[in-house]
Parts: sequence; structure tokens; C-alpha cells
Amino acid sequence: MINKVKAMLSKLLEQINILVYWLFQHMWDQEKVHRAKMNELIVEHRVRPTVLLPIWRAAGFALGAGTALIGKEGAMACTVAVEDTIVTHYTDQIREIIDQGKEEEYKELLQIIKKFRDEELEHHDTGIEHGAELAPQYKLLTKVIKLGCQTAIKIAERV
Repeated sequence: MINKVKAMLSKLLEQINILVYWLFQHMWDQEKVHRAKMNELIVEHRVRPTVLLPIWRAAGFALGAGTALIGKEGAMACTVAVEDTIVTHYTDQIREIIDQGKEEEYKELLQIIKKFRDEELEHHDTGIEHGAELAPQYKLLTKVIKLGCQTAIKIAERV
């Protein structure tokens, strides 16, 4: 989903502002690396990917397009909300591995998750630095986006 959000935001914002375009392009490039690595880990750890992936992709596309239509601030608000949710999710995964005492068993996985979490936090901070909080109805917008992302994560964990 996040890959589709960044793809749509990058394409739409290219027309609006070249600086914003490059910011989103940088984030999207990192997301592509995250996605490729996660796909490798799915195979390596024999995890069944969610069957809802096509729905998440469509939702990500719509979310990216919709917030980009609000303008730079809307796109940045979307980034802040999505990345905040992802950072929390990664932190929860790290905590779960540590709580289970499996740091050594999953040492490489922990390093990957921490790296990706830190990059997502960078994206979050980029959104704040570039006007996310100036988006119309920022608090409501980010709350709704976070709720949608959290719901998608919970559903994906079960389906």
C-alpha cells in the first residue's frame, strides 16, 4: 500500500513542485527497497502474504491521489499519518521479538526492521518539515488516515 501511495504522490506532485517531487521520489525509492526486501523475507521465513494486497494497492493509490489533489500540504499530511503508523508497527514488531527473547535468532531481521523504521521516521519528519500541519483539517485528515492504516494492518495480520 505505501508503495502505491508514494508512487501516486510522486507522479502527481511532479506537476506541482519540483522540490516536492524529488522529496517524494527519494522516499519512494526507499520504499521500493523496503518492498523488495520484505518480499525476500516473506519467502525466506515462509510467511503467507495477505490475500488483500490488491485491495491495499488500490487503497494506497486512491489515498495518494486524493491527498495530492489537496496540494503539497495534503500530500505531506498523508505521509506523516502513514509513516507514523508504520513506525509504530515496526516498533511493535521489534518489541515483540525482544519480549520473546529472540534477538539473537532474529538478529538480521531486527537490523532490517530498525533500518526501515528509521527511514520511515525520516519520511515522517520530512512531511512535518515541509508543511504537513498546514493541510486543511490536518488533525482530522491524519487521524482518519492513521485509523485506515491501523485497520489495514490488523486485518492483514489475520487474513
